[in-house]
Amino acid sequence: MSETQESDASASAPAAWGEPRTRELTWYDPMQIAAQVPLMSGIEFLGQIRDGVLPPPPITEHFGLDIVDVEEGRVTFTCTPDESAYNPIGTVHGGVVCTLLDTVCGCAMQSVLPQGKGYTSVEIKVSYLKAVRGDGGALTAEGTVTKAGSRVGFTEGVVRDASGAVVATASSTLLVFDLPAPRV
Repeated sequence: MSETQESDASASAPAAWGEPRTRELTWYDPMQIAAQVPLMSGIEFLGQIRDGVLPPPPITEHFGLDIVDVEEGRVTFTCTPDESAYNPIGTVHGGVVCTLLDTVCGCAMQSVLPQGKGYTSVEIKVSYLKAVRGDGGALTAEGTVTKAGSRVGFTEGVVRDASGAVVATASSTLLVFDLPAPRV
């Protein structure tokens, strides 16, 4: 939404809606980040993002995702949703939780890939077990590889709230493929 559209929308909003809120996002060129993927193993790449050597991809800013831990076949991320992620009934939208699960499932797969290999999600099945409230603190998600084939991989993910209760689980199938050689 452009600034003009945003100011027009807030100017015509009923006073009963209260003051409008905004959220600013900042990110770095995702194509420069992606260009680094073919140059190192998946675990090296994820470690460099975690350690701040490489900038995080833009999606992490949108959803407040942070890499906490990376090891071969397992990753841990946190996410602290805010009210901008609320659905109409005042809970965090399931799409945020699904995005978190898709991220840890995919990154777990990436953590076992050698240099020159990439992945993409083929399918993800999510089971929501508990509503997530925006004031509930950080969510912690762990993704693990259950089978890493040369063409297809299988991963699982679990999301826990700040109290440690499981709020959602997922299983994912991922396609493994050769990355294009870096352009010189």
